[in-house]
Amino acid sequence: MDAGDDVNEQTAAFWEELYRKKDRIWSGKVNAVMAAIVGDLPAGRALDLGCGEGGDAVWLAQRGWTVTAVDVSQLALDRAAAHAQDLGLSTITWERHDLTATFPAGTFDLVSAQFLQSPIEFPRAEVLRTAAASVAPGGRLLSISHAAFPSWSKHAHHDVVFPTPEEEVDALDLDPGDWAVERCEVVEREGTGPDGEVDTLFDGVFLIRRLQ
Repeated sequence: MDAGDDVNEQTAAFWEELYRKKDRIWSGKVNAVMAAIVGDLPAGRALDLGCGEGGDAVWLAQRGWTVTAVDVSQLALDRAAAHAQDLGLSTITWERHDLTATFPAGTFDLVSAQFLQSPIEFPRAEVLRTAAASVAPGGRLLSISHAAFPSWSKHAHHDVVFPTPEEEVDALDLDPGDWAVERCEVVEREGTGPDGEVDTLFDGVFLIRRLQ
C-alpha cells in the first residue's frame, strides 16, 4: 500500500480522528445510486476517490474492475485493505493521497467521486477538474454528492448552499466537443443516520463521458 508523504497534517488528523471513533464508520455496502448507474458498464480500470473503508472499491472489484482506491486516512485504508483481503480480492490497489497535493497516476475508464465533500476546507471543484483529466477516452467521471444536509448532520449551517449538479459540471470548464453529459440531476433516496434515524436524502449526480 502506497502511503503518500505529501499530506496536510491537519486534514489527515481530522479524518483519522473520525475513523478512530468507531470500529466501522460506514456500512461497508456500495452506494446504491452508484450501483444502479455503474452496474451495466463494462468493467475496466476504476479510480475510487475518497474510498473510505472501501465499500465501493470492493463492489467494483467483485464485478471485474481493476481498482485504484485512495483516501487521506491511513486507518480507513487499512480497514478497507483488510476487508478486501478477507474476501480474497487482489485487484484493488490502495493508495494514500491528500488530493489537494497529489493524485494517482494513470488514466481510468471510470473515475468515481462518491460524497467527496468535507466539513473542513477542501477545493472540491479543483480536485474534480484533476479527476476529469484522468479519464481515458470513452471513460466516465461519476460524481454523487450531498445536495442538502442530512437531518442528523452536525455540520449543517443554514447559510451553506450546495452547488447544483449543473453548476458542478459547468465549473469543470470542459470542452463540450470532448465530453458528453449522460446524467445531471438531483435524486432522492432513503437514508439511515448514525443513530438509526431514517430520512429522505437528496444527492446531486452527474455522469460525464469523455469522447476523445
